[in-house]
Amino acid sequence: MNLEEIKELIKLVSKTGIGKVRIENEEFKLVIEGGSNNDEPLIVQAPTQPFVAAAPVITPTTVVADKITKTEAVENDNSKFVTIKSPMIGTFYRTPGPDKESFVNVGSSIQVGSKLCIIEAMKTFNEIEAEISGKIVKVLVDNATPVDYDQPLFLVDPA
Repeated sequence: MNLEEIKELIKLVSKTGIGKVRIENEEFKLVIEGGSNNDEPLIVQAPTQPFVAAAPVITPTTVVADKITKTEAVENDNSKFVTIKSPMIGTFYRTPGPDKESFVNVGSSIQVGSKLCIIEAMKTFNEIEAEISGKIVKVLVDNATPVDYDQPLFLVDPA
């Protein structure tokens, strides 16, 4: 919003007798209050990004290093699993209905063609079937949450 647009807005507020106008966007915040005793409305501008002070974090270096090492070991351990990914964008459902059991849970054995979940896209419910046999090791998405194309849904141990 440039200076001329702001002046026009001030004139409009003073002519119409509007009490208060507030405009906010990513760059600025503008509040114009009319109806005061003087002829000019009050203009207040303030930055919209609040100041946040960083809190100091004190952790022993050895503890942080141990946590990183354990995390890397778990990630490397997942390399033997196959990831089943979403074939489309939509909403992920683990159950066929609100009062029904999940298609699969952690520990469930699956075969090629087993129903794993439903992904709703544009009011169409698409059943997702397994393309491999194995055992579900981890469900990576919560029920009734949006998923993107190629987002990991399940980890399967093909052994």
